Amino acid sequence: MLLQTKDTSDLVKVVDIQELIDPSIDIVHGRDQEGQEEQDTDSFKKENLVFPSGESLPRCWLDANYRTAKAS
Repeated sequence: MLLQTKDTSDLVKVVDIQELIDPSIDIVHGRDQEGQEEQDTDSFKKENLVFPSGESLPRCWLDANYRTAKAS
């Protein structure tokens, strides 16, 4: 799955989708999509990632207590 960093708009290919959808994990491992060569795996904070459309990640992927926490 491709996501985008909020600050630089660089594309990131997520290595493990389970890390992405698990709200108890704050980071995901992915590869920056720069150039033609495969980049080394790096870690990215979920809070700094969005979908390529600019849409935020679902709250249930970021907050393990999303059902009990008040909406902000």
